[in-house]
Amino acid sequence: MSTSAIGQDFNTPVGERYFEDYVPGVSYVYGSITVSEEDILRFAGEFDPQDIHVDPEAAERGPFKGLIASGWHTASVMMRLYADHFVSTVASLASPGVDELRWTRPVRPGDSLSIRTTVRSARPSRSKPDRGIIHTDIEVLNQDGETVLTMTAMNLMRCRPRTV
Repeated sequence: MSTSAIGQDFNTPVGERYFEDYVPGVSYVYGSITVSEEDILRFAGEFDPQDIHVDPEAAERGPFKGLIASGWHTASVMMRLYADHFVSTVASLASPGVDELRWTRPVRPGDSLSIRTTVRSARPSRSKPDRGIIHTDIEVLNQDGETVLTMTAMNLMRCRPRTV
């Protein structure tokens, strides 16, 4: 698996980013990670041992006419790019979950994946003024720009410390 960065980025580096830096409506693109046949077989062998993911010959006869990555493998690639480039390393508190996770197209050996993130909303906490919750629409794209996964992430993020 190889990785590189592309696309527009925040004005604030990931190590200095706080809740206030996540502006609704703004999109960012990060990637790519290339998924090899070896990666697909290794991940699926450990976590999702279905024939379409672990047996190239059986997969050839299956509904996708070839080996495909587990959807959970695709989600893991998304998380790597999201954690490396989007989620603040100084202000992230946790994630209460994700909504609307969909695998929309199979990922095949040799596909290079990137993510497009769009901040859907950023709302200050009503009960804890030192933080807010961010909802982010995420699309995972293959090298042809085709969407292979969509989801909405939720992240709790600290507000920038006030200076006196």
